Amino acid sequence: MNKEIIINSIGDETRIAITEDGLLTEYFVEHADSQRSVGDIYLGRVAKVIPGIKAAFIDVGHKQDAFLHFSDIDPKIEELDALLGDEDSDVDLDEDEEEEVVNKSHQQKQQYQRTIQAPTLPKIEKGKEILVQVTKEPVGNKGFRVTTRLTIPGRFLVLLPFDNKIGVSKKIVDQRKRRRLRRIVRSIIPEGFGAIIRTIAANEDEETIKEELNRLLNTWKEIEQAIKTEKAPALVYKDASTTSSVIRDLFNYEVSKIVVDSKKIYKQLKDYLNQVHPELEDRIELYRGKEPIFDVFGIEPQLRIANSRKVPLPSGGHIVIDQTEAMTVIDVNTGKYAASMNQELNSLKIDLEAAREICRQVRLRDIGGIIIIDFIDLEEEKNKKKVFDELKKEFRKDRAKVSILPMTEFGLVQITRQRVRKSIFQRSRDVCPTCGGTGILISKEALLKDIEHWLRRFKAGKLLPKVTLKINPFLENDILKGFIPRYIRWRIKFRILLKVELDVSLKADEFRFFDPVTGRDITAEY
Repeated sequence: MNKEIIINSIGDETRIAITEDGLLTEYFVEHADSQRSVGDIYLGRVAKVIPGIKAAFIDVGHKQDAFLHFSDIDPKIEELDALLGDEDSDVDLDEDEEEEVVNKSHQQKQQYQRTIQAPTLPKIEKGKEILVQVTKEPVGNKGFRVTTRLTIPGRFLVLLPFDNKIGVSKKIVDQRKRRRLRRIVRSIIPEGFGAIIRTIAANEDEETIKEELNRLLNTWKEIEQAIKTEKAPALVYKDASTTSSVIRDLFNYEVSKIVVDSKKIYKQLKDYLNQVHPELEDRIELYRGKEPIFDVFGIEPQLRIANSRKVPLPSGGHIVIDQTEAMTVIDVNTGKYAASMNQELNSLKIDLEAAREICRQVRLRDIGGIIIIDFIDLEEEKNKKKVFDELKKEFRKDRAKVSILPMTEFGLVQITRQRVRKSIFQRSRDVCPTCGGTGILISKEALLKDIEHWLRRFKAGKLLPKVTLKINPFLENDILKGFIPRYIRWRIKFRILLKVELDVSLKADEFRFFDPVTGRDITAEY
């Protein structure tokens, strides 16, 4: 598989595309005014505690309070399978023979004077200061999701400031390498600290790992100093930018090259890799062409499809992706595909194509939460299993945590996927101010009937009432135009003095009634 990273920088926007054999699989965008927040550490203050939902809300200085579930409060890390921004998030923390204690003297151990003691399980109460780290970006009207399980990620290691376990990525399968790496880290890490050894560290020497650990420890010292001087709420640690984090977490020996069209970013990447991985430095290329870099590598057409509802399949079928507030629903359709007289074989072929494309689109669009896929009905259980196995195989490429349930008798597959940030759809779309995101407007006829019903209620018992009606120009032809305009007929029918005005600030399906004497809005009164 040929894996490439393409970076496009225009003004204050940086776009990062990751391709596998030319197909776009992951996409990141960073703006100067909307930087990445996952991994940031805040000194917050408990704003409220709600035992009924086993959660607390933490004031971190943003408009919306951060959400802290009680299960994320324990400072002792027990599960690191969803580690922040780490492609090697599935780690093994079993204390087996690999995790033997290394005998060493106090002089052999790195000296490190801790200024903040490892916390016990904090008692959550309103007004209490608490140290939290962002694990999920705000989505919709929800604020940050945070945890007290702090991690400081590096390229080869992830430092665990309040834990003493050494974890090794399960992607390192060679037992000798696992034991060697554990021994190296245990021999140099200070007491009370833990670490996760990432996949890319598999073949690194002791000196490289030691240098990385020293950098992470220095970062933690700076955080401790900030905690002592800042007052809550305050940001005490800002994680790497999107570009830096992608290079740190994703650029490894599997990536054949990075192509960037910005001299500034090119120099930054060269300097960074020169420090941590000089042997990969020659894989960075500066693009000097006149044609936009995303056009040259075929990224733009794939982005247009990623922003559309309908995605074509190679055999002529297609999938339709609809996102709701609670879940994402994906429908698989055959289109006009009928290569065989056997309907089961036709359905199986389309379903297998759809499984591969759905996995790619989910990763590319960064869709999280509950996902329901409606595959084309299959009769044979072995074929259903083939589709299920294809989904599992493709989702192994996904860095996010994914759970998949077998296909039901109705051809439905249920998936849950870890949500860390807004999906590409949420990042690039605003809710329609007219329909409120439903995609549906009330019909003109129904709207005119609503106005007429209001006038009937308003008229009841009055001799010659006066009222002013304001409407969007959307209704102008239906109310103000014609041989006998509709508002004139309303005047005669209800015996009222009705005046109609156009107001472009109103929604297309909205109307307001006002008292012409006081100017008061009386719509809700009748």
